[in-house]
Amino acid sequence: MKYDVLIVEDEDDIRDMIAGILEDEGYQVRQAATSEEALDAMKTRVPNLVVLDVWLKGSSMDGIELLDRVKVNTPSLPVIIISGHGTVETAVSAIRKGAFDYIVKPFKAEKLLVTVSRALENARLRQENEELKGRATSDNQLVGQSPLIAQLRQKVSRIAPTNSRVLITGPSGSGKELIARLLHGESGRATGPFKAVNAASMVPERVEEELFGSVSDDGQTKTGLLEKAHNGTLYLDEVADMPMETQGKLLRLLVEQRFQRVGDTDDVQVDVRVITSTSRDLEKEAKLGRFREDLYHRLNVMPLEAPPLATRREDIPDLVSYFIERLAASTGLPAREIGEDAMAALQAHDWPGNVRQLRNNVERLLILATGDPSQPITLKTLPAEVSVVRGSGGGSENEKIIAMPLRDAREHFEREYLQAQIERFGGNISRTASFVGMERSALHRKLKSLGVNANNRDDD
Repeated sequence: MKYDVLIVEDEDDIRDMIAGILEDEGYQVRQAATSEEALDAMKTRVPNLVVLDVWLKGSSMDGIELLDRVKVNTPSLPVIIISGHGTVETAVSAIRKGAFDYIVKPFKAEKLLVTVSRALENARLRQENEELKGRATSDNQLVGQSPLIAQLRQKVSRIAPTNSRVLITGPSGSGKELIARLLHGESGRATGPFKAVNAASMVPERVEEELFGSVSDDGQTKTGLLEKAHNGTLYLDEVADMPMETQGKLLRLLVEQRFQRVGDTDDVQVDVRVITSTSRDLEKEAKLGRFREDLYHRLNVMPLEAPPLATRREDIPDLVSYFIERLAASTGLPAREIGEDAMAALQAHDWPGNVRQLRNNVERLLILATGDPSQPITLKTLPAEVSVVRGSGGGSENEKIIAMPLRDAREHFEREYLQAQIERFGGNISRTASFVGMERSALHRKLKSLGVNANNRDDD
């Protein structure tokens, strides 16, 4: 990541010298000779760091006054104060007002570079801590060995370094944000910011202010998510819920990499990778006129699908083990083992809430499970409150079976049972036969007689 550094210094030779030192180290440098030029530069884009001289000749504000203004608009922006007339009082005042450090001129290049590096690293760590607060600690990898997940990993690895826009589709709870974070983490922007926002959770009247930022009547600037994501990734979840007017402004950003803050006429230039996701059919929404078709095509450069959990049941044991390990580490709950019958029940469930629902219920299971913690949790010892792991037939299903003759009910049960086991093992007939205690050929005959579609996949 190329950090953007703004140098505010009234003496041309010193300003050029600082710029040369930083550019030689790979920093992207912008320069300003006055406080007015500095504010204009920050209107164009908020930098990652400001190197600010105390005495700014010919400016309406000196460095300390400009520091006050910067900290009002962007309190997290690191500022390094430099001065050739350093006093203890000035240094203390600058630090109290939010400066990261104070350097007295003349200074050596090494001193400047070390201070700049420390300031940027400190800002990066603060940003990471803020992002981690809103993340589930267990959601940092794609868990499972099913063909669907293996293919998804391969696609993420191929797409991540390309910087292409990605549209992730899939039902709620299937891991769309996780995929977006993996794309960011495996890209050249991994050291840059990752900003995530759910368009459906934002008040429609404030969507543009949240994304693009704003400038108030008294000139105070609020930085939006796009600007905060400069040199990184912006993830827009449930993009179908974005207002039509905002869609047009997002389209301009994708085309020109520039936008305007609400209440301002100046353009802000950014370098942001946009990743979007939706649980709806965005192409259908576009045809119905509820989503801009031109924006849909801009977003859908590289499509990815987050598969529902019901289509990869063979991953459930790995997911359960993973969640138990992480939850035990983070909550102090005992890491219980799940018995084979209880695991079969978990695999048989439809999980309409997908991986998120499974994780929540594993946590609930650990909290409510009774019995000796050293013994596996079995179907019989599952707490009654964790109803998700019990049978999912319900009263209407029982009534249907009761109305059948014994032979038909037996066939019905065998058909449902074998279909569930086949789905559980991802269509692998050899593993299904081993678990149910039948020869492979006998299982094939039984499935054929029951009219069960096996989708045979013998991977062992």
